[in-house]
Amino acid sequence: MKNQKGLFGDDTTPWEQDDAQTGLVASVVMSTGPEKAFDYLVPDELIGEILPGRRVYVPLGRSNRRVMAYCVAVERKEYGQRKLKHVLAALDQQTLVSSHMLNMTQWMADYYLASWGQVLEAVIPAAVRGNAGTREVTLLSVPPQVAMQLATLKLTDKQQKVLTTLAAASKPMTPGDLADKCRVTQAPISTLRKKKLITSEVRRVSHAHFDDLDIERESAKSLSEDQAAALQTILAQVHAPQPKPILLHGVTGSGKTEVYIQAIQNVIDQGKQAIVLVPEISLTPQTKQRFASRFDRIAVLHSHMSDVERHWQWKRIASGIVNVVVGARSAVFAPTPHLGMIILDEEHDTSFKQDSVPRYHAREVAAKRAELEKVPLILGTATPSLETFYRAKQGQYELISMPRRIGNRPLPAVRTVDMRYDKTTGYRGAISRQLYQSIQRTLQQDGQIILLLNRRGHSTHIQCPACGHIVKCPHCELPLTHHITDGSTVCHYCDYRSTAPRVCPDAKCGYSGIRFSGIGTQKLEQEVKAKFSSYPIIRMDSDTMKKPGSHEAALEKFRNQEVRILVGTQMIAKGLDFPNVTLVGVINADTALHFPDVRAGERTFQLITQVAGRTGRGDLGGEVLVQTLSPDHPAIEAATRHDYALFAERELPFRRDFQMTPFAHMVRIIARGPAQASVELFMQQVGEEIQRFTAEKGGEISQQGPAPAPIEKLRGNYRYHLLLHSFDRHLMRAAVLHCREKITVPEDVLWIADVDPIDMM
Repeated sequence: MKNQKGLFGDDTTPWEQDDAQTGLVASVVMSTGPEKAFDYLVPDELIGEILPGRRVYVPLGRSNRRVMAYCVAVERKEYGQRKLKHVLAALDQQTLVSSHMLNMTQWMADYYLASWGQVLEAVIPAAVRGNAGTREVTLLSVPPQVAMQLATLKLTDKQQKVLTTLAAASKPMTPGDLADKCRVTQAPISTLRKKKLITSEVRRVSHAHFDDLDIERESAKSLSEDQAAALQTILAQVHAPQPKPILLHGVTGSGKTEVYIQAIQNVIDQGKQAIVLVPEISLTPQTKQRFASRFDRIAVLHSHMSDVERHWQWKRIASGIVNVVVGARSAVFAPTPHLGMIILDEEHDTSFKQDSVPRYHAREVAAKRAELEKVPLILGTATPSLETFYRAKQGQYELISMPRRIGNRPLPAVRTVDMRYDKTTGYRGAISRQLYQSIQRTLQQDGQIILLLNRRGHSTHIQCPACGHIVKCPHCELPLTHHITDGSTVCHYCDYRSTAPRVCPDAKCGYSGIRFSGIGTQKLEQEVKAKFSSYPIIRMDSDTMKKPGSHEAALEKFRNQEVRILVGTQMIAKGLDFPNVTLVGVINADTALHFPDVRAGERTFQLITQVAGRTGRGDLGGEVLVQTLSPDHPAIEAATRHDYALFAERELPFRRDFQMTPFAHMVRIIARGPAQASVELFMQQVGEEIQRFTAEKGGEISQQGPAPAPIEKLRGNYRYHLLLHSFDRHLMRAAVLHCREKITVPEDVLWIADVDPIDMM
């Protein structure tokens, strides 16, 4: 790899001029600093320890400061007229990243406009990089030549016992363990070490262990006609030399999980492993339980794990003993040595997109990993993303349809409640009359209820009716949300907190009748408790589900029917299977419908369809009530009819006409800084430079903006954004990289490029 100046302006180089030479050369990348790869010579004493996929220490710059780097290649080659610096040391005893994963991370760096080192830093968990749950120990052993002379050595009785015991041991022992076994002090052991009769080495070993819960085993279920056909199609791809990704489009309750499980069993029977990705942490315990009831060795990876447990699970996976890895987005990087299948359940979900560098989408990464390792990728959902659906229609993905529920159970009847008319009757509260009556009836029939409101907190808006003053975050200039549990007002974007005002905060006003309006999950929970006080209720949102195990505990109570009404945000809208749920209420279907976002309608359709699918999964049937101020919106109309084809038929022509995803590629550039004028000027320069570059190359890149972002001020910084879309992804990538090199960024401005953006706020 050629050494180049880094994009961060570091002009240091690890080599100096000299005659052409040949040697073992390691190419390394760094997580911070220069973005390009550098070459270093591997000294003889480190040959065999410096390998691709391991971390090393190298000298950098004129001062030769010691830095950590990732080794990405080692080869014997001629390195020209330069004198390479030497690798200083190996940091890892084991390879952290396989050759397939190195190729995938290099692709990620290119695709998502990040440095290779940043990608590797994201792929390897901090718990693994920090060796959480391990400690350094001294291990003793007897050299083979000494073991052959045991009978001829002149030793004391204690020394002889120690040496004989250690020589007979099946593996090295620590000084403490050896002393305990021989019932001696450290003195004879120290003497033998000084005489070179015992050798020692320091190793880092794990002391962590976690026992899995004993889950009752279940036998395979008989498949419906749709399930059997889906399984046969998947197995055909399992045995294909270059499998094609599969879109498993099955309505809610059609039995997709059983198809996954039987497909995985086939893979395990071949001695391979499977990765199952789920979007929400709330789904992980349920998914783990389902798979653990059918397979012996399950590993779970998610953000609520401790560092020690995460490292322990990582090592189990890497050892090859784990059959199935279940986890959220980052589990796509699980170090499976014998990967046989990847499954993305609820593939449409936006939580599969990472919001920090590298801003990858787990679906795209999974597709690349499946391609590199020649394994099938299954994308399962009742509401496919339009990107995935379009690829299936174009023949890039295999399309499997499962249009019927298990047992031919009907999909639940979905009715809209027009809240425009409800308001004219003078009714107040989050729950309409129709929904109130349905809740009463369901409770009398011993059914369970899910109420969805995708807004946290109590009141979403605090305003003085006398002077009009709105209580806003001082850092973001966004309305603060009132949280009644601790009497605070919270900014859900920067976590700023203050005490809720009792009077108008404006010094010129001071009116005591300040108004708390808008509805969050806390206020909804209060209203439900007031109207249905004799029935147990539980709330699930990111405020109540902070403690480890809280998701499992809440869902277990609901599953056991200790709780009759479940109130929550979108974390309860997908993947959960509770046969006794006979009513779902969507409190406000318009929460995200009118956001300045190309996917606003798609998200609304998906959310309503998914939460509607939580009911009618048992023999009791189900009902869904959707409260909305926009009952005629195409996305809501299609959702009430469970008609994905109708939604796609209406939405895709609009996307095509405006060169939007999935027809064109998109990059969103966002700049922020404390001075609004400085940020605006910089973004204008970016837009103009991209126009010039595009004209020079003879290509076409459409621009929207630059303009203030929908959330114009965040954490004290003003934000501007620019949306690029083009049919030529490579041209857009080149244009952004050109701007990086060409434009001088003001010291107080930071900017990022988000490839395939999901969040437009």
